[in-house]
Amino acid sequence: MKNIGQLMKQAQEMQAKMATMQEELANLTVEGHSGGSMITVTMNCKGEMRKIKIDPNLVNLEEIDILEDLIMAACNDAKAKAEARVSEEMAKITGGLKLP
Repeated sequence: MKNIGQLMKQAQEMQAKMATMQEELANLTVEGHSGGSMITVTMNCKGEMRKIKIDPNLVNLEEIDILEDLIMAACNDAKAKAEARVSEEMAKITGGLKLP
């Protein structure tokens, strides 16, 4: 059985790696798409939206409800991809341990 000193050292190393990963996640970006890529949302892996691109052919005041729905779908797509990327990066650090 490992002694407490070794466990504390491992915990500190993991904490440092986690802090570094958090910084890196702010710089990693993912794109979400909807409407056949008529709407593209770019978001970092911390869930902060960075850019929205709307196909100019889509803008029509009579179809504003569709535009709003497509933007929401693209945001949700980007967020799901960001969460998946965070899980991948966490698995690299924790060696597959399932931590909350």
